[in-house]
Amino acid sequence: MTGSTIADAVLIGVLGLLIGSFLNVVIHRLPRMMERQWEAECRQYAQDAGLLAPAQQEAAAPAPFNLLTPRSRCPSCGHEVRWYENIPVLSYLGLRGRCSGCGTRISVRYPLVELATAALFYACAMRWGWSAATLAWCGFSAALVALTLIDWDTTLLPDDITLPLLWAGLLASTLHWTQVAPTDAVIGAAAGYLSLWLVYWGFKLATGKEGMGYGDFKLFAALGAWFGWQALVPIILMASVIGAIVGIAMKLASSLREGKYVPFGPFLAGGGLAAMLWGPGRIMQLIFSTLGL
Repeated sequence: MTGSTIADAVLIGVLGLLIGSFLNVVIHRLPRMMERQWEAECRQYAQDAGLLAPAQQEAAAPAPFNLLTPRSRCPSCGHEVRWYENIPVLSYLGLRGRCSGCGTRISVRYPLVELATAALFYACAMRWGWSAATLAWCGFSAALVALTLIDWDTTLLPDDITLPLLWAGLLASTLHWTQVAPTDAVIGAAAGYLSLWLVYWGFKLATGKEGMGYGDFKLFAALGAWFGWQALVPIILMASVIGAIVGIAMKLASSLREGKYVPFGPFLAGGGLAAMLWGPGRIMQLIFSTLGL
């Protein structure tokens, strides 16, 4: 390990801070953008079917809302966040975790997302150096950070992230940016989707309930594309073990949300990040040692 390698990794880690700041916007806004799109589609359907009164049909178009517009504001007082109040981590520390307009506390999750993304980018750079592979795995890490928190907050895994992540994994394999053969990546994507699809239908037929969503199928397919079919069992075991531990802890603490469920996507994402950092083989060793096998 050379000084230049560490310097490059630090530089990419700083880039991770900036990307993490943007991920906070994605995590907050993308579900709301989806809700607006669904509302618009329902309104258009109702209008086409003649179910809306004339006054309702002439409702004003909503103001633009996307990842860039409008500018970030305090949800309590509407204070527009200035550029120097949006510097990753430093602004949070400088503001002492409070809005400069009204003093409302800012969630500590914002700097934690920035630091986590920076740490993942740094780890990628330390492992793969200044290369296309680093760029690919940094994008992989950013996508999983966003998916983890979106699913935790809303139980949604947006197609706008899962599907590009799936295709990116297949492309990265084809371009030899990962160590997965293209055939293994394709089989991994198909097996990842079908395996959870079969579990979903088996559980639904047995209980009449839905145990997971289609977003979980797509996310697992994406992980199969990035790591190959051989990694699917270690990843799902890691996700299941962690999910069971967290679910039991939340139940004992009476902190389960309404419906008594815990979204599975964050644990799938955690399994994917563990496979990236340690490799599927190390995951199996860790699980066996934890279980005393």
